[in-house]
Amino acid sequence: MPEDKVSQLKEEWEATLLANALSRVPERQPAFQTESGIPVERFYTPADVETDYLCDLGFPSQPPFTRGDQPTM
Repeated sequence: MPEDKVSQLKEEWEATLLANALSRVPERQPAFQTESGIPVERFYTPADVETDYLCDLGFPSQPPFTRGDQPTM
């Protein structure tokens, strides 16, 4: 799915489903961040990162081993 379509769907989701849920039960705090102070988004999509899937993530049991060193990981 093209990244611009993903971004559009995310915006629609935020404006409808998320807005409805937050109107009933607000967030605990306005923004979240790691202990290092890095902001954390609600969730991430392919539109949020520039990555070469095979080079940066790969498959399980293959370099760069980001998905484990065994095929069943």
